[in-house]
Amino acid sequence: MGMKEFLALIVVVVITGVIYWGVEPFAHGQMYPKVSPADYTYADLKPLEAQGGNAANGKEIVTANCLACHSIKAEGLEMPFSPEDALAAYGVVPPDLSSAGLIYDKNFLGNVIKDVALATKQTHKFDGNHPMPAYNWMSDQEIADIVAYLQSIAPKELSNKEVFIDACGRCHDVKYDQWFAQGGLKTYLGTKVPDLSMMIRSRNLEYLHTFINDPQKRLAGTAMPRVGLTQQAEDQVIAYMESVGDSKKAERESLGWKLVVFMVVMGVIAYLWKRKIWHDAH
Repeated sequence: MGMKEFLALIVVVVITGVIYWGVEPFAHGQMYPKVSPADYTYADLKPLEAQGGNAANGKEIVTANCLACHSIKAEGLEMPFSPEDALAAYGVVPPDLSSAGLIYDKNFLGNVIKDVALATKQTHKFDGNHPMPAYNWMSDQEIADIVAYLQSIAPKELSNKEVFIDACGRCHDVKYDQWFAQGGLKTYLGTKVPDLSMMIRSRNLEYLHTFINDPQKRLAGTAMPRVGLTQQAEDQVIAYMESVGDSKKAERESLGWKLVVFMVVMGVIAYLWKRKIWHDAH
C-alpha cells in the first residue's frame, strides 16, 4: 500500500468515526428516549392517611366487599363463580388475593383499592366501573386495614415462577414453559397481549424494569396497567423470564471464558512455535 492509499484510508476512517460518533447517539436517543428510573415507592400516589392497619377489621371489610369477585385461596375462599362466568361478566378473571400483600407495594396496593384505574394509570382506558369500581368512598383507615389483612395472610416467600404467575400470568402466555393465560383479554384490553417467552432477549434489563414499573414511560397510551410490584417481586419476575427465555445464559457465559483461555493458550503456542521455526532457520 502506497502513502496516498494509506492517507486516504486514514481520512475515510476518521470521517466514518466522526459521523458515527455524532449520529449514532442521536439516532439511538430518538428510538429509545431516556426515561426516569423505576420508582418503587410510587411517589406519585398519595399515601393513606391512617394510623397503621387493623388486620382483623380488614378481614371483615374484605369479606363484605371483595369476596363477591375475588378468591383468597390461602384462606380457603374460592370465587363465587367459575372463570368462564367471570370472563363473560367482566371480560377478565379477577385475581386471587392470597399473595397481594407480598408482591405489591403497600402504598400502591392501598391506592389500587381506592381507585384502581388511577393507580394503574389506566384512566385513559377504563371508565368508573372497569377494571374494578373505585372504593374511594371508604376511609383511608378502612383501606389501610384491608392492606394489613392482605399482608397478614400473604406467604413469606414465593418462587420466581409463582410471583410471575400471580403478577403477570393472568394476561401473558409463556409458551416455552407451557403457561397459557385465560382468554378474552384481546376484547377486554383492546389489543393482543404478547407471549413473554423470549421477551428477555428482545429487551434489555433496564428497559424491562422501567416498563414493568410504569408501562406509560415506555409506551404512552398502552393498555397494559402499571403492576405495582415491589422491587424484590419485579426482580423475581425478570429472573423467571430469563430462566425461560435465556436458559443457557450461564452456560454461554462460562463458555466465553473458556474460549478466551483457549485462544490465549493457542496464541502462546503459536508464538513459541514461530520462535522455534525462525531460530532453526537462522
